[in-house]
Amino acid sequence: MKPKHLRFDYKEAFRLESGAVIPGFHLAYTTSGNLNPEGSNVVWVFHALTANSDPSEWWPGLVGEGTFFDPERWFIICVNIPGSCYGSIGPLDTDPTRGKPWYHDFPFFTPRDMVKAYRLLRDELGIGHIYIGIGGSMGGQQLLEWAIEEPDAFKNIFPIATNAVHSPWGRAFNASQRMAIENDPTWAEQTPKAGINGMKVARSIALLSYRNYGTYGATQLDTTGQLEDYKSESYQRYQGEKLARRFNAFSYHALSKGMDAHDIGRGRGNCALALNGIRSRALVIGISSDILFPISEQEFIANHIPGAKVHFIHSDYGHDGFLLEHEKISSLISEFLAPDHN
Repeated sequence: MKPKHLRFDYKEAFRLESGAVIPGFHLAYTTSGNLNPEGSNVVWVFHALTANSDPSEWWPGLVGEGTFFDPERWFIICVNIPGSCYGSIGPLDTDPTRGKPWYHDFPFFTPRDMVKAYRLLRDELGIGHIYIGIGGSMGGQQLLEWAIEEPDAFKNIFPIATNAVHSPWGRAFNASQRMAIENDPTWAEQTPKAGINGMKVARSIALLSYRNYGTYGATQLDTTGQLEDYKSESYQRYQGEKLARRFNAFSYHALSKGMDAHDIGRGRGNCALALNGIRSRALVIGISSDILFPISEQEFIANHIPGAKVHFIHSDYGHDGFLLEHEKISSLISEFLAPDHN
């Protein structure tokens, strides 16, 4: 059952956390499967920084035919993040007030703004209670925002390798990536390819936080004793080129700023108080080797959501383990949901 690629257009004024008001927006989203008569099989998937709205592409061991989230059983929804380049409102779209692309002037969407937009889509689709919300990294940040903003929206939530507030460590990584883009001589240009070489460097910086010392030692080790042309260097260059073929520097810059603004405690007293308001059943999952979102951040989340459980997965892949450890994640979710299906 192939995903349906759809678009939601909202044509009224939309106020962002920054105070800026935009004259509407559009969201690209996919749906897979069919809503059952009771409306009790909805799975809302939240994607991470550079992914798209089709989780069967980037989470193939978890979402899609023959996986735990099989569309024969579930009605699966995923929305492309505002600011991305996969169909939702983004920097290369036309600013309706000026009649030309936004480029550097694209409005600043925080995770809370993103969730505000998704809720309008949910209303448009006539979906009530969401049985499962799941997302890793920046996707988990959005999931937590929604579960706090609307405590009765989700029956079960699975935030994976994420945090309640983006850390100084995470913000430093993102700032360094933006500096790489900003120091690309083409970044000042108003063209779709502006800053693209800087983004390649930014991606290589990001990879250092997505993996770790052990990962590189296991996968990029040189054994021939050469004096140059090391595997780890070619890997960094390859990852930058690979992203440049499918993404743009404007979206990368904007989304990293959105991630930095993640703070569920903003305007709610503090993060602990905000988490305490969640009413969903929660299983928080961390990756033991994650240096970008260390397990202390998932412990904090679980310690402050009433009744939450936490589990840590061993993975050799660091933060990227949330995308790769399909079987372990599926097993944990299945066990957690078992009381509902007995």
